[in-house]
Amino acid sequence: MIDIGINLTNQRFHEDLELVIENAKLSGVNALMVTGTSIEESQQALALCLQHPDYLYCTAGIHPHDAKTFDDKSLESLRKLAVNKQVKAIGECGLDFNRNFSTPAEQEFSFVQQLELAVELQLPVFMHERDANERFIELLKPYIKQLPNAVLHCFTGSQADLERCLALDLHIGITGWICDERRGGELIDLVKLIPQDRLMIETDGPYLLPRSMRPKPKSSRNEPKYLPYIAQAVANARGESLKQLVQQTEQNSKLFFKL
Repeated sequence: MIDIGINLTNQRFHEDLELVIENAKLSGVNALMVTGTSIEESQQALALCLQHPDYLYCTAGIHPHDAKTFDDKSLESLRKLAVNKQVKAIGECGLDFNRNFSTPAEQEFSFVQQLELAVELQLPVFMHERDANERFIELLKPYIKQLPNAVLHCFTGSQADLERCLALDLHIGITGWICDERRGGELIDLVKLIPQDRLMIETDGPYLLPRSMRPKPKSSRNEPKYLPYIAQAVANARGESLKQLVQQTEQNSKLFFKL
């Protein structure tokens, strides 16, 4: 298994990071993709990866929440980070019109700038989208054929959203959202529609602890050791064996990120 989205730079991992990594390995997770969400977080992600170069890899980007921080120096900072072989994608970038921590205009500018950088560097993009699917697709579409690969991580949208994404041949990342009885019911049905070679799995820890885990962990922190539980939920929803699902998603992730 490969966890394609884990926020290891989050402060909730600071006290026991080495244990989190060790427990991931013991749980059958063979690589972690550490998410970069700002210049600072991307720098921290790369520093972590350099300490564990055969196990940790990362993205470098500016999340839509942080798009307001995008300035004249941002692209050059991302370009310098992306030269390192541990950096496997540009992102997390995209649009989030749910919370609008940055204005839509700031988000769109930051997203397009990062798409252009990914094309220039010929790196995949690791993307976020919430309540903005049609505009997200509209901005992405002119670049998609120039990009080596693109994934929408933590998919939580509708069938129409998924169909628009698959029409552009996007990869789709599935998290513990599928284990949430309050919000994940639609995703259980939709995950069947994702082609085998487009599906990847992730925890997005420390967020989105699978709510249906029994016994329920004492901590609300999600972490990579719980990826097998998410994999089983996805396999069940798709009517596949766990072994089949794990082999396919790991192969997809290795090809996507060139691991």
